[in-house]
Amino acid sequence: MGRSVGVIGLGAMGQGVAANLIEAGFDVYGCDLRQDAVETFVERGGRACETPAALGAQCDVVIVLVVNAAQTDAVLFGENGAVHGLRPGSVVVSSATVQPRYAGQLGKRLAEKEVMLIDSPVSGGIAGAASGTLSLLSSGPDAAYEACGDVLDAISSKVYRLGTEHGVGSRVKVINQLLVGVQIAAAAEAMALGLREGVDPERLYEVITHSAGNSWAFADRVPHILKGDYSPPHTALDIFVKDLGMVLEAARATTFPLPLASTAYQMFAAASAAGFGQEDDTAVIKTFPGIELPGI
Repeated sequence: MGRSVGVIGLGAMGQGVAANLIEAGFDVYGCDLRQDAVETFVERGGRACETPAALGAQCDVVIVLVVNAAQTDAVLFGENGAVHGLRPGSVVVSSATVQPRYAGQLGKRLAEKEVMLIDSPVSGGIAGAASGTLSLLSSGPDAAYEACGDVLDAISSKVYRLGTEHGVGSRVKVINQLLVGVQIAAAAEAMALGLREGVDPERLYEVITHSAGNSWAFADRVPHILKGDYSPPHTALDIFVKDLGMVLEAARATTFPLPLASTAYQMFAAASAAGFGQEDDTAVIKTFPGIELPGI
């Protein structure tokens, strides 16, 4: 086996990342609160750890694939956090979508423990994690990249090195989420209008995906609507409540107007309040009145 890499967070994204690391020949340790996720990881050839601290003691590089800043803090600095086991010179790759200022603070806190940070939110979703084709929107010191470049290459098709300052990767991720959230909301709105006007949804999808109105979000997400498939493992609607809320919070810090992001946030928040938060993000279409959705 190769050198040791840890993955904290064995959800759909973490499972894909771990599987690609195992295939690349790394000795991969994993940790998750859910026993079924750990069992799946072990079946694929990984080594389970009961706590992040135990994982940190085994690894040179730790990839953190949890949901937000609070979970990142807990698995790194909590009572059984990874920093209690990490050796000086180790690298943490933090991949949760977080506020840029948090990423900056995280880098300083880890440096006090002589641990390096790569601020590296990801793009590409579950499919990209499974296929090893994620885009890493990263920033951090050159020494950190030198210490784990082979690890990053094993899980991605593109490593964007956006600077040495922690937080730059997170700034780019926030902007990316603004675009994706707005485009998913717009795709749902367009399909809702089409259904209201009696247009065949399959033909509408065919036309738009071959016309100037197309977008990645329309092409990728509308098939979920056409199939009436609003279940996991697609991205949960509440992820965009969180991420667009983060976008608006970043803008408020400099009193910067974001009219489209604000509207998209309200659309996702309304859908979440209506009980669709754990469904696929395309369930935002369910809040439009007077339409008959496919498969429902």
